[in-house]
Amino acid sequence: MFKTFNNALKVKEIRQRLLFTLLMIVVFRLGNAIPVPFVDSSILKGIFNQMGGNILSFMDLLSGGSLGKFSIFALSIYPYITSSIILQLLTYAIPSLEELSKEGEAGQKKIQMYTRYGAVILSVLEGIAISNTLFAQAIVAKGFIQEAAIILVVVAGSMFLVWLGDLITEKGIGNGISILIFIGIVSRLPHTARLWGKGVINGTINPIKAILILATILLVIVGVILISEGERRITVQYAKRVVGRKMYGGQSTHIPMKVNMGGVMPIIFASSLLALPQTLGLLIGGGFRTFADKYFSMSMMPGVVIMNVLAVLLIFVFAYFYTAIQFNVVEYSKNLQQQGGFIPGIRPGRPTGEYMNRILTRITFVGALALAILYVLPTILSAIFSLNIQFGGTSIIIVVGVVLETFRQMESMLLMRHYKGFLNK
Repeated sequence: MFKTFNNALKVKEIRQRLLFTLLMIVVFRLGNAIPVPFVDSSILKGIFNQMGGNILSFMDLLSGGSLGKFSIFALSIYPYITSSIILQLLTYAIPSLEELSKEGEAGQKKIQMYTRYGAVILSVLEGIAISNTLFAQAIVAKGFIQEAAIILVVVAGSMFLVWLGDLITEKGIGNGISILIFIGIVSRLPHTARLWGKGVINGTINPIKAILILATILLVIVGVILISEGERRITVQYAKRVVGRKMYGGQSTHIPMKVNMGGVMPIIFASSLLALPQTLGLLIGGGFRTFADKYFSMSMMPGVVIMNVLAVLLIFVFAYFYTAIQFNVVEYSKNLQQQGGFIPGIRPGRPTGEYMNRILTRITFVGALALAILYVLPTILSAIFSLNIQFGGTSIIIVVGVVLETFRQMESMLLMRHYKGFLNK
């Protein structure tokens, strides 16, 4: 692997992309350390420690610690992700948006524009929620101008991260949005390791339990890799045809169907939606906030059960939703028929589409079930070992998925230049 990485550094284009990605990551981490104006950090720390057992810990983990510091990147990119979820769902509900999505690059640009408008609106609402309710005591300067400045800063920070993610996708390595989420999660690992180390030294954490949890995490990583790389290959045969004096077709190939075609997106989408009830609770306050803290929180019963059940359902929904977007069996079967291809034993046309749909439904169920098990695994481990495991299934799925996707992109760049890839033996 080190030899392959060394070969990648010898290629000017890949080297520039890697350096650009690292530079953008540095900008992201520096922004996490810049606090918003008119905020007392000592009071802020006390408020966060007092309420850290709630949804705040989860949101702070995904944002790389920026929420706990109330930095300019406190909202992270999750308003944009939530807006993207809403737009993709509306695409199937509103005919005009569905037609727009089929207009190619021009239509996609308009949908992206609508997504950004929605992200700005959600950012404003979330900015109002955290500044006027959650961290209101930490704001030392009261007044319309000061509050407007705080909201403007966090909204600008969130949209800056969206722009930064697009920039990484265009000029760097990997998917920019996924890279930012990955860095946010990984940046919390040293803090978690330090807490566990102190617990083992002080005797508050049993060393055997810590070793068992680390072994379980390694097994989960292996499972995630197997799910991400697993695929079902459907054999396709192309009929022979003579054009002039040349014969075309006759070769055999296959259609790869990934077990987890949606990648990390079902987990990210489900996590974003699950954070909405408590975000609205912070915005509305009163009885609704008490209701959200009780029934949509991972810190108490029955919220733990409700959140895990909802997460499993949403993971299944988004797994099938993303699979339907990426693999249209009707269009695929039509293209096969037009090109003279067929699946052995299956008639071309509609029967081919139905056959592929049956297979796709089954393997997507297996992939969604695996994601759901990995999601609830930290809750089960926390109950068994009596430890608060924050870096759990969701984080591992996102981290491993992003690493594999990034390595795969780098591998394709290396193979284009006749180098051996990361994922090849």
